[in-house]
Amino acid sequence: MIRADQQELALLGAQSPPRPTHLGRASIDYKPAGAILTKATGFMDAYDFTLNPYSGCAFGCTYCYAAFFSRASDSMTGAERRDNWGKWVEVKENAVGLLERRRKPLDGTLIYMSSVTDPYQPIERKLRLTRGLLEILATRHRPRLVVQTRSSDVVRDVDLFRRIADRGGQVQVNLTVTTDDEDVRRAFEPSCPGNARRLAAAQELVEQGIETCVTMTPLLLVENAERFADDLLETGVRKFIVQPFHFQRGKFVAGTRDAALDITAKKLGCRTSDVMAGYRQHYEAARSVLRHRLPEVGEGKDGFKPPF
Repeated sequence: MIRADQQELALLGAQSPPRPTHLGRASIDYKPAGAILTKATGFMDAYDFTLNPYSGCAFGCTYCYAAFFSRASDSMTGAERRDNWGKWVEVKENAVGLLERRRKPLDGTLIYMSSVTDPYQPIERKLRLTRGLLEILATRHRPRLVVQTRSSDVVRDVDLFRRIADRGGQVQVNLTVTTDDEDVRRAFEPSCPGNARRLAAAQELVEQGIETCVTMTPLLLVENAERFADDLLETGVRKFIVQPFHFQRGKFVAGTRDAALDITAKKLGCRTSDVMAGYRQHYEAARSVLRHRLPEVGEGKDGFKPPF
């Protein structure tokens, strides 16, 4: 039986505790979804479904490609949503109910959670929506599940990852770590957990027996590639994915391009007009070290292919 707290989250009725409407700088809205499992296409087409508990993401990484898939809402146009990426989140208030009512088994089904949001962004601590979905997967299905996040909060659900595996499913957690430089991390990912917390979370997942991959996607500027490789290896993780950062104008949330170029130019010691060429040279050098030092490094779309 689904637990009472899951029922409340699925129904979000009048009897439920007040729902947060703001968290930090982000406004929080609640809307029903037509479906919770979406046929995977494009970059994720090797999977059967993507599963996104939320729309939008309060982490608001300045380069996030997901911003450019934002659709118009009742209050904002698609362009306004892109320009305000990181400042709005929509909760799929009926997500748990939709998954609970699914009768067709998901045994062996490849599911990627999540493709256009972070399932462990800050509002998850209060709503536990991702956990509610995982509980259904862990008790009713045997999926092959990849969980993608940049939050150390993912360790909260180790018990459910284990339960999925114990019942015959499979789980891999992909934890994103994009740099070893906190100045760079704060410029590009100001609302995300710091690098040390993410590396500690990766180590804890490995120690708890959870298959784990570190995704350096995109790989930003690295202060010391050799030391970065040492830190990654110390987590016990043995699978990694890397891909370059793209400076094309269309890949920045409005107003962030200049700041990103400025700090990159400062770190590289070059003019902003030379940033793209300077970064590419830096990336190739760092990539060479990482590929030499790390046991298994995938790249691009091929790196993200299903691990099982």
